[in-house]
Amino acid sequence: MTHRDDSVETIQQEMTAFARRARATAARMHPELSLVSYTLLAHLDDQQGCRATDLAAHYYLDKSTVSRQIAALEKLGFVERRIDPDDHRVQVLHPTTEGAQVLANVTASRRKAFHERLADWREEDLDRFASYLVRYNAAQERLG
Repeated sequence: MTHRDDSVETIQQEMTAFARRARATAARMHPELSLVSYTLLAHLDDQQGCRATDLAAHYYLDKSTVSRQIAALEKLGFVERRIDPDDHRVQVLHPTTEGAQVLANVTASRRKAFHERLADWREEDLDRFASYLVRYNAAQERLG
């Protein structure tokens, strides 16, 4: 195994640990709001609404997965369906006022947790880490 292989293995293990902690943190911040639900709700808020099929395509998720997540968000009162004014056959998903508030609260809590975790990092390290994450995610987008 080369040094590069060792590094890639460490990255893979750390990314897995990061994802596991992110799911656990999401559950603690709002027990009914899974990490996937939070992500979908955030996207709806950011896009000011979109169709379920657009969510599935954007996140490379199966339509049935998105349907289950949206049904759960609707049951919680965090998402509502509105008729698309340009095409009355289409329903557009939007966060409700309550959903937007929960999203804002969870986002603020997550941001605070990141600030606390990174409090002793030097500015250059934060900049480097941020640029590496952007680069990693850009490669992921390119490769699909």
